[in-house]
Amino acid sequence: MTPLHRDDVDTDQIIPARYLTATDKKGFGEHLFMDLRFENDSLTLKPDFPLNQEQYKGAEILLAHENFGCGSSREHAPWALLGWGFRAVVAISFADIFTNNSAKNGLLLVELPREVVDAMHADVLKNPKEQAAIDLGKQTITWKGQAYTFPINPFVKKCMMEGLDDVGYTLSFANDIIAYEQRTV
Repeated sequence: MTPLHRDDVDTDQIIPARYLTATDKKGFGEHLFMDLRFENDSLTLKPDFPLNQEQYKGAEILLAHENFGCGSSREHAPWALLGWGFRAVVAISFADIFTNNSAKNGLLLVELPREVVDAMHADVLKNPKEQAAIDLGKQTITWKGQAYTFPINPFVKKCMMEGLDDVGYTLSFANDIIAYEQRTV
């Protein structure tokens, strides 16, 4: 788990607007948190930024804080997080538009109470090897032996569990659509 203990991380911090030139989902991960990870020269890594620290390499969960993903609407933000290798973001709260864009792109958002998120931040700073396990079916995240439940829209959960986007979900009703069309012709 990679800790990012900041409130109000906006979509321009997640993926700066100057990198939004493509409409393909690939390649955005390398620009994730670009202005936070690099010095002004865009070449020198900031050693104190968590994504630049060896102990957090390969983490699949980003531990954020409050109001993560605020700012402008851009699907590129979840694309960049997924492209980096994150599969889920844990936070106290998420911006609505970011929540919708994440759901449509398969990035799981886990919303937990402040005291739990703050304790997780403190724990992971003490022990970066601490692991969390997410069970989407049960809607739980387990941390240090304690399972915490999190809310998720039932439709979003179904799509994530079945690996479906909106088009895939619609196509899952192909036989029903064909039958309806045949009845109405």
